[in-house]
Parts: sequence; structure tokens; C-alpha cells
Amino acid sequence: MNLKEIEKVVASIQSQLFKNSNSYSIGMLKSHFKGAGLQFKEHQVYAPGDDVRFIDWKLSAKTNTMFIKTFEEERNIEIHTFIDVTETMFVGYKGVSKLQAAIELTCLLYLLADKTKDKVSPIIYIDRPIILPLASGQEGIIMLISQLQKLGLLNNDGKLNLGFEIEMNSEIGNKKIALIKSLVARRKEVVLLTDFSSYDNLDILKKLFYRRNLHTMKLESPIETQQNFPFMVFGRSNKKSGMSKSYTKDNKLQEKDRFKRINVKERYLESFIREML
Repeated sequence: MNLKEIEKVVASIQSQLFKNSNSYSIGMLKSHFKGAGLQFKEHQVYAPGDDVRFIDWKLSAKTNTMFIKTFEEERNIEIHTFIDVTETMFVGYKGVSKLQAAIELTCLLYLLADKTKDKVSPIIYIDRPIILPLASGQEGIIMLISQLQKLGLLNNDGKLNLGFEIEMNSEIGNKKIALIKSLVARRKEVVLLTDFSSYDNLDILKKLFYRRNLHTMKLESPIETQQNFPFMVFGRSNKKSGMSKSYTKDNKLQEKDRFKRINVKERYLESFIREML
């Protein structure tokens, strides 16, 4: 696909993002993701309720007026979106899969980051991580779409390739957790977009849920919110094994665990912003 065709797909995605997300707000990034530190902005006259730790005692003594220092947060935030590519991420509702939602949410973060002068670096994890360079705005979306098409996850028209083959094993799940743990330990802002189907042992990941720089989004389809399990719902067959995927209720995660639920049946772009506020 040439650049003009990619830009056409990107324009279509951007149009849908704005159409389906009335709650679009750059304030979400400013309030939720943390900057690298504080930078002095200006002095203001002290008012009751101001933080006394920021009183400038030297200036106050010279002027006989109580002044406080005000600061603004340094931005330059690096946001890593972790797109978890598994067979069950192809499940969805009325043609919208969980994987498509994850891609669109990453595109939304690109657009938001462009407004706040921040950068986004998606991690597409299939059997290994493909880490894209930091970018924002349309430049980032073009880079993401191009990489997804190169991998074969997207067709030339920007639609998901439903025939894409995925190899799954417990070792891949462990490597995913190790990478997430590494990013969180390095104080990176990580947005995890997953349905948790590829993780056999969630104990380590659950501990990371409580780190403020890990923002975990569990993507769900209406099927997963039903109460009567197990039953067969997955139609994609594994060409290598000839077996279809059996879907059962996930009892590894409890409501008390700190993660957000995003259902593709709903207006998931708005839900994402609402959950991040």
C-alpha cells in the first residue's frame, strides 16, 4: 500500500474517532498521565488553603506580603500502549473486534498526545514485541497502520485480516508479563489493552495493577459478560491444529482487582476516556 492509500485509511479512522467520541478531551492526558517533574511558573499572593510548603519565605520577608511559588508539570510524557494480539482479541460485536478497539484506542491516544506535546509508542505483541518509535498525531497513526499492514494484521483497506494465524503458548504469556513489568519498573506510562486470554499466571500482573503508571484496560465482548459458561463461541479455526477455540468464563480476575472494563458493544472510545478520568 502506498502513502496516499495509507493516509486515506488514516483519514477514515480519524473521522470515526471524532464521530464516536463526543467526550474527546485532551484534559484526560493532562490529569491522568504524570509528567517528569515540576517546573517553577510564577509567584502568587498566598491565599488560605494554599500549600504552605510552597511559601517563598525570602520574598515574603522582603515585601511584607506572603507569596507562594506555583509550578507547572513538565510534560514530555512517553506513553506505551500494549496491544495484546491473541485469537480471542478477534472476537467482538457487530463487526467490531476487541483488537480493532485496541487499535482505535491507540490512534485516539496519538491524537490526544499531539495536543499535549507528548509521545506514544505502541507495542504490538504477537509472538514477540514489535515496538514502534515515539510519535504523535497523524504521523503516529500512519506509522501504526503501516506496521499492522506489514505484519499482515490489517488488509490494504485497513480492515482486520481475519485469516491471520497466531501461535499461542504459556511462554509467550510469561514474556509479555516480563516486558510489562520492565516498562512499569522504568516508570513508563503503560496502557495495557488486553482481554487476558494469553496469561496462565496472573499473580505477577495483578501486583502491577496497583502501580499508578500502569493503566489496565480489559477489553470485552458481550459474550464475555454473559453468566452461563462455558460454551463454544469462537469461529476462527487454527489451520495448524485444525481445532477451534473454546471460550470459558475467566475466573482468574476478581472485581477487587484494579483494572477497567471496556466493552466493544458500547461506545468504547468514550468509555476509555471516562475510565481514564
